[in-house]
Amino acid sequence: MATNQLSAGANTFESKLGGITVKGKAHSLSAWFVLALRLMMGYAFLHAGWDKVAAGGWTANGYLENVAAANGNPLEGMFAAMAGSPLFMDFVNIAVPWGELLIGLGLIVGALVRLAAFFGALMMLMFYFGNWSIEHGIINGDFAYMLVFLAIAAFGAGRILGLDTYIERYELGGEPIIEKYPALRYILG
Repeated sequence: MATNQLSAGANTFESKLGGITVKGKAHSLSAWFVLALRLMMGYAFLHAGWDKVAAGGWTANGYLENVAAANGNPLEGMFAAMAGSPLFMDFVNIAVPWGELLIGLGLIVGALVRLAAFFGALMMLMFYFGNWSIEHGIINGDFAYMLVFLAIAAFGAGRILGLDTYIERYELGGEPIIEKYPALRYILG
């Protein structure tokens, strides 16, 4: 049997949501593509965060003050309120560059991947509304990247050549940490 051939029971997944069940069978090469997505998004976010942190003085003020008002954004008022709050701006000016840097680093090394992917998806959702543009439909690059982050989280991409595998096996008091603290399943993988 060829190594890239599907075998019964291998690479299968199933999910039930709202009374609807979906089933699928992934190709054995899927793990490599999931890894590639994790590394690609990790590099993109690490690079974007590093550029902002290393340059120093990066601020989101101009973006939040101007972008939503210029593009017919349905959340224009929310973005204007965020830009008008000095306390919120102080938070954003730290959270965005350091968040991008830490999300990228987590994805590249495969540590706390679900947590990193969740915050990456949240950032992309905010960028989606900030960069609002629907002249070609409601799907744009920011929306697509949000879905990539969600796929990375769903597939447990941190277990594919990542540190999450080792973190899950780490024993605390003679018991694997993931068994001692089952809630960790939501942030590892």
